[in-house]
Amino acid sequence: MPPKPYILAVDIGSSAVKAGLYDAEANALSHTLVSVGHQQRIATDGTHEEDAEEIQRATESAIDGALRAAGDDADQIAAVGLDAMASTILGVDVRHDPVTPVFTYADTRTARDVDALQASIDVDGAYQRTGVMQHTSYVPGRVNWMRRTDPEAFARITKWTDISTFIFTRWFGSTDVPASYSVSAWSGLLNRHELDWDAGLLDAIGLEPSNMPGLAPYSEGQSGLCPIYSMRWPQLVDVPFYLAVGDGAAVNIGSGCTNRRNIALTVGTTAAMRLVVDHPGDESPPVVPKGLWGYILRGDRTLLGGAFSEGGNVVEWALKSLNLPPLDRLNDALADTVPDAHGLTVLPFIAGERAVGWSTNASGVVNGVRVSTSGLDILQALMESVAYRFSLVAGLLRDEMDNDRVFIAGGGSVTNSPWWLQTMADVLQGEVHVPSEEQATSRGAGILALNALGVWEGLDDVMPEIAAVYEPLDEYRSVYQEAIERQSELYEAVIARD
Repeated sequence: MPPKPYILAVDIGSSAVKAGLYDAEANALSHTLVSVGHQQRIATDGTHEEDAEEIQRATESAIDGALRAAGDDADQIAAVGLDAMASTILGVDVRHDPVTPVFTYADTRTARDVDALQASIDVDGAYQRTGVMQHTSYVPGRVNWMRRTDPEAFARITKWTDISTFIFTRWFGSTDVPASYSVSAWSGLLNRHELDWDAGLLDAIGLEPSNMPGLAPYSEGQSGLCPIYSMRWPQLVDVPFYLAVGDGAAVNIGSGCTNRRNIALTVGTTAAMRLVVDHPGDESPPVVPKGLWGYILRGDRTLLGGAFSEGGNVVEWALKSLNLPPLDRLNDALADTVPDAHGLTVLPFIAGERAVGWSTNASGVVNGVRVSTSGLDILQALMESVAYRFSLVAGLLRDEMDNDRVFIAGGGSVTNSPWWLQTMADVLQGEVHVPSEEQATSRGAGILALNALGVWEGLDDVMPEIAAVYEPLDEYRSVYQEAIERQSELYEAVIARD
C-alpha cells in the first residue's frame, strides 16, 4: 500500500488543470489523476487572456474528479499543494469580483507601456531588486496599459492579484488571503531582498501596497473553507491548503532539480532553463545575470534561469503551417538529418521574446529559404534554433552550475522527441536525463506540501527515477557553435537594431 499521508496536488496550467493524489514518497496514485482543459483567448494584436471564473471552474472540476477517483483514499489527504501558471494578473473590485480577464505572460499589448516605464526608472536597479527585466510578461506595464486603454474599468479596480490568490479568496471567503513569495516573484513587482512589494515600482505605476495582496511563504497553510466548499469537499475541510508556487518552481522540485548540479530543461508550449540557488541565513539573493531572471522560491532559495516564449509552440506552428505529419511520425526522418545542413538561420520568436534579449517587439524570422528548402528542413531548423536559445541561457548560468552538471528534461514537447533530446545534449555539450515521472509539476507541488507538513526534511528526500540518458556527441560541437553565432548575428541585425 502507498505510504501515507497523501497530498492532493493541483497544477493550474495554461491549457489544463491537473489534480491527483501523491503518497508520502511523492509517487502519484495514478488512478486519481484528472485533467480538465480550459481555453485562453488569443488574437493577432497580442491578446492572451481568459476569464478568471473559467479557470476557477476548471480547477474545481479537477479537484472534484480527483476526489471521486480517490474514493476512500481521499480521507487520507493531509494537505493540498498547488502550483499555478506564472505571471498572471487580473484586476478585481471592492467585492473581489473580476474587473478584467486574467492576463498571461504571453499578452504583448503592453509593449508601448513597458518601453515608457523603462524610460522613467532606473532599469538596472529595478532589475536587481526584483530579479527581472521589465517586460510585457510582467505586471507594471500591464497596470499602466490598463490605466491608458480603459480608464473607466481601471477606476473600479481596488486590487491586482494573480489567479491562484483570486481562487483562494473564493474558497476561503476572505479578501485577505496572501500570495506566496514564489507566485509574486513572477509579477516583476516583488523586491526579492526585502520580500515585499517594491516601493519604487509601485510609485512608478501609481499603486499602493494595499492594491496588492499580502505576502507570505508558500508554506503558510490556509484553512477554513467557506460553507459552500466545505459541503462540496468534506474530505478537505480540516486540511491545510498551501499557497501556490509558480509552475516553473514546481517543475524544478518535482524533477529533482533542487541544486546547482541538476539543471531543469523544460519544453512545453514554451520553454525554460532553471536551477535552484541556496542563500541561507543573512546571505543576499544571487546577482541575476543580465538576460535572465531570479525568482524567490522562499526566503532562502532562488530559482535562477531564463524562459522563452518559444518551445513546443514552434513545432506545432510548423506542423500545421507546413502540413507536416505529427512529430512522432517524423522522429525517424529527423534522425536521418545532418545538423545545420539546411542552411537556414532562425529566430523562433513566433510568440515574442523573453530571455535573453527581452525585446518587446520581436517576431519570428526564417532566413536562407531556397527553392530546395523542404518543410522538414524548416522544422529541423526551428527545433535546432530553440536549442541554441538554451545554450545562451546555459552560458549565462555557467558560473552558478556545478562542473558535473546534468540537464533534466521535462515537458512532453521534448521528452517525446528522441531527436530533439539528442540535439539538446549535443548543443549544450552535457548529459540530458529524462525522468520516468511524467507529471513533474504536480509532483513538485506535492513535495512542497510534504515539506511544509514536515513529512519531508528537504525537497529531495526521494529523487525521481531516470528513464533515459542522452550523451553529447563531440563531433557536432563546431557545427552547432557556428550556427549559434549565425543566429546571434541575425538577432543583432533584425531585432537589436529596433
